[in-house]
Amino acid sequence: MKKSYILALIVSASLFTLAGCEKEEYSFGAIKTPENLTITTVVEGANAANPDGNGTGRVSINATATNALTYRIDYGDGRIEMLPSGSIVYKYSTPGTKEYTITINAVGTGGVQTVSSKKVKVFVRFEIPADIVTFLTNNASKKWATDKEADGHFGVSATDVFFPLWYSATPNSREACAYDDEITFSKDASGNITMVLNNKGESFSTAAATGVYGFSGPDGCYPLVTTGTKNLTFFESTSGSTSAVSRRIDFLVPGNGMVNFGTGGKVYEILSITATQLHVRSIGADGNAWYMKLKSI
Repeated sequence: MKKSYILALIVSASLFTLAGCEKEEYSFGAIKTPENLTITTVVEGANAANPDGNGTGRVSINATATNALTYRIDYGDGRIEMLPSGSIVYKYSTPGTKEYTITINAVGTGGVQTVSSKKVKVFVRFEIPADIVTFLTNNASKKWATDKEADGHFGVSATDVFFPLWYSATPNSREACAYDDEITFSKDASGNITMVLNNKGESFSTAAATGVYGFSGPDGCYPLVTTGTKNLTFFESTSGSTSAVSRRIDFLVPGNGMVNFGTGGKVYEILSITATQLHVRSIGADGNAWYMKLKSI
């Protein structure tokens, strides 16, 4: 009797163990491949005048597909990510106007995928270092003038030298017309920087540059017209300078290109800048590097 009871317990335990070891079956349901994958893109600020956007680099991307559970997005700039939905506002960061191929994989049950691509052309405005913007414009508007009391407020050298090796003006040693100019740098709500030059009727020009401004003659003062607001374009310097001698940021002055005195150049490299002094250089019409120092007023 006792043996039969023990045997029954053993059989019951074995059956319980076997029942517990039965393999569970899972099912994903029907495998459905995503269909009708469509991609739409809207570049921020794009219009007839600015077909590639307003410079922010932001693009609204929207992908839709039937039976899609998630989306894998390759933005075409080296970045890839997974999104639970196919909608995102993405910001491209490489300055200039570039075309990117956006590739989207719509992922369905069991990992099956449908792929589609779309090209988008985006303009990204160069991002000026924040301290330069603040120093230059006070984040609103700021006036500057020739720092006539500083050594080297006028200077010249070869292009591969980043200081006025050949000539460096001593304080108050140049023509009066070079000292009364007022240069106003301003920043608008969109981050654009503009410049207005009030030359009080005359500007100094080097002899080699007078022809650029419609005159002829030696170094001296000329009745150059400098009115109007100039929209400045900023970009990374290509002069070969290093961070030891330059901030390596250039800006282009459209039109006659003048900041305070005329060299024939339009692109200025920011060598140094503080809240009170700006030191720049420009390659003049004579092929030399010309230096100028401004002070805030």
